[in-house]
Amino acid sequence: MTEGLDGLAREMANRGEPYVLATVVWRRSPSSGQVGSKALITTDGHVRGWVGGACAEPSVVAQARAVLKDGAPQLVFLGSPEEVDMHRRDGVVALPITCQSEGALEIYVEPVFPSPHLVVIGRSPAVDSLARMASALGWRTVVVDDRGSATDHPGVDTVVTSLDLAAAGVGDRSFVVVATQGHYDEDALEHALESSAAYVGLVASDRRAEGVLTFLRDRGVTEDQLARVHAPAGLDLGHIAPQEIAVAVLADLVQRRASGAFAAGPTAPAVATSEVHEALDLVCGMTVAVATARYRAVHHGLTYYFCSAGCQAKFEADPQPYLASSTTT
Repeated sequence: MTEGLDGLAREMANRGEPYVLATVVWRRSPSSGQVGSKALITTDGHVRGWVGGACAEPSVVAQARAVLKDGAPQLVFLGSPEEVDMHRRDGVVALPITCQSEGALEIYVEPVFPSPHLVVIGRSPAVDSLARMASALGWRTVVVDDRGSATDHPGVDTVVTSLDLAAAGVGDRSFVVVATQGHYDEDALEHALESSAAYVGLVASDRRAEGVLTFLRDRGVTEDQLARVHAPAGLDLGHIAPQEIAVAVLADLVQRRASGAFAAGPTAPAVATSEVHEALDLVCGMTVAVATARYRAVHHGLTYYFCSAGCQAKFEADPQPYLASSTTT
């Protein structure tokens, strides 16, 4: 990637946002995309970088949205309608581009999903062990300890010293584990339930967990919210040491991710959260993203969208043939 795209990719990874990396791997002149050209495509269809002009870009964006849902990369061939069939094969999506150009492209479209985000609340050997092991797996890990400081957690990269889960970056793809071990379980768990975290776990015995849930129920926390709590957190390994509790919790989270239980992984269709409404260019047949369409025309109260000024001009000069064609196909 270029330096600018590298920086943007890092920013999106830090925010936990998925994206698609599109790379030109073959071209036939006079395509504007060059071999090695790259673009980063966000879930709302915005393109940063360059893989091709107005003929190619809408098709690439559409395929980017598809691979975000499927979780698997694709090789996309873009060429004239006459040559699409000969390029269609296993693992390749072949799409026509109908602009007046003899160029063609092959673009590798690869979804990139953020690493899991784990927030551990508390100060104990189990907390630090869990944070360090998750970090070793490449997870983005934060310890929240409003009764301590960063020096209390050696080897942990990020420590938040207030019970502020927004500052810890908690969102709907985060895993929050409360491991306060009786010090302020109720407050910590209530803050966790106020967040949109995909997982909320409480490290506690059965008896202690029931007491915490009863306290929160009496405080007015709803049953739906309490049902989100996994307690005791982790796989049941019996009576084990604090560091082994961390192993049990992490193993449980890994197992749940692998089974597709969370919306953070490529198995979840909800990854592409921002829907991009599309319209068909009636002149050339290309798909146009409505939100970013520069060329549009209003005819009898309806708005039509076009990939280029040329298509718009042809439609405005004589709309009827294009409207008639659209009603018969």
